[in-house]
Amino acid sequence: MNRRKFFGLSMSASAVALLGGNKVFAVNHMQNGHGMAGHDMHGMNVGMGGMMAGTDLLPVDALPGGAPLAPLALLKNQSGKDGLFKAQLTAKETPIELVKGKPTTFMTYNDQIPGPQIVVTEGDTVEIEFKNSLKEPTTIHWHGLPVPPEQDGNPHDPVLPGQTHTYRFTLPEGSAGTYWYHTHAHELAAAQAYSGLAGSFIVKAKNDPLAHLPEQHWLISDLRLDNEGQIPGNDMFDWMNGREGQYALLNGQRQPAITIQGTQRVRIWNACNARYLNLSIPNCEFIVVGTDGGLLEKPASAVSELLIVPGERYEVVIRAIQSGTFPLNSLPFNRQKMMVDFKPETLVLANVSINAVEPDLPGKLRAIADFGPATAQKKVTFGEKPMDHAVGMTPGHEMSDMPPSTMSDLFFINDKTFDMNRIDLRSKVGEVEEWILYNNSHMDHPFHIHGTQFLVTEHVINGKASQPAYRALKDTVNLRPYETVHVKTVQTDKGIRMFHCHILEHESLGMMGQVEVV
Repeated sequence: MNRRKFFGLSMSASAVALLGGNKVFAVNHMQNGHGMAGHDMHGMNVGMGGMMAGTDLLPVDALPGGAPLAPLALLKNQSGKDGLFKAQLTAKETPIELVKGKPTTFMTYNDQIPGPQIVVTEGDTVEIEFKNSLKEPTTIHWHGLPVPPEQDGNPHDPVLPGQTHTYRFTLPEGSAGTYWYHTHAHELAAAQAYSGLAGSFIVKAKNDPLAHLPEQHWLISDLRLDNEGQIPGNDMFDWMNGREGQYALLNGQRQPAITIQGTQRVRIWNACNARYLNLSIPNCEFIVVGTDGGLLEKPASAVSELLIVPGERYEVVIRAIQSGTFPLNSLPFNRQKMMVDFKPETLVLANVSINAVEPDLPGKLRAIADFGPATAQKKVTFGEKPMDHAVGMTPGHEMSDMPPSTMSDLFFINDKTFDMNRIDLRSKVGEVEEWILYNNSHMDHPFHIHGTQFLVTEHVINGKASQPAYRALKDTVNLRPYETVHVKTVQTDKGIRMFHCHILEHESLGMMGQVEVV
């Protein structure tokens, strides 16, 4: 019996007892399904209509769509001094009326969804006074930014309810790029993120070869609303597969109208807990000019589809083959969810009006150093195990926002679940390391490391090795089932860094480790 078949069989009896037979999941869903070739799935077969056990959701069209795309609100710099960005962020519960007559209680930064955008220049010192007005601990993690460990919002450093904490860091030369910030509270990050605690962060270059281009910013997030317009908690399937809502929002809007005139630089964030975005626009192509850690060496070859996994960012120029208005789609991508049949559905994120203009791009963008030969090696293996016991969910009711203790050993790294009191790996400041990332599981997992960037040097899947299409600085990379990815990286600050799966439910369940840099 193969691993996935065993997993499905071990869960079937528990799921029947826990979920009931008539609210969302029906007994006749317990039929044989099919996933990835060679991996039969004899568990349960559920679709988007069964996202929440016992919870009725608003229909998708309850949320108005079609309004012009609104720019992301900016966080104002209050310092008045060159080279210093100083501002305040407050996390609090805020009612926001997205659906008429049904205000939704979000967790917000400065009462906004998404949080306000921070824009600074490389070399700047950043001072953010953060007040936690929530009823629970939280942190701010500066995703991808090269900040000292004690300033990076790790789960070790919670800001308790009612407390204020000031984050201070200086961004070095060469750190220009497209970043973001979000909660990283211990075991609370998944729920706080899907409730709204995320925002974008841009570091501008002093000498930017694309500075002449107008910019658009597309932050894509996920939202689930029940019939009362509120955000429900996770169910068993959310914890297993990562949460996806019935809405995918762009800058907090449903299916906005976007206009692109001439050559424009588009920064895109996947700020979803778990949704993979396989972007495509009919009659258009994406020219990638930057990724997580800033610009490429030169514009990449045009592609018709662009996969962006949770936590990743891209900078692109969109080339229209013909003028017109076309949907911005997220095409089907099978990330091998547990106990869920793959249903190829296309999600419309926006509608884009664009003219057929040949992009005005320089042939060279910047130089990216190779790091040199690696003198140390680390191995990181993502894994999972069958859950052959009940998961502690009352029939017909949702789970809480906290990860269930009975699922705490489902996901792991190097055969261990996260322990804040354990150091998993040790690195030396300034030492070039090769990290060998292996996904020993049947589903996709995005790997993310804090405080540094890496270069992907090789992918190996089904025994076949391939190199990346271009050299790029990354902090997040997808691992396909049973894929090995080789990366090179260097840590520059002493302290403890996190590395984890960026499906936030998996992170909260313990798919996370710690590297101590000495």
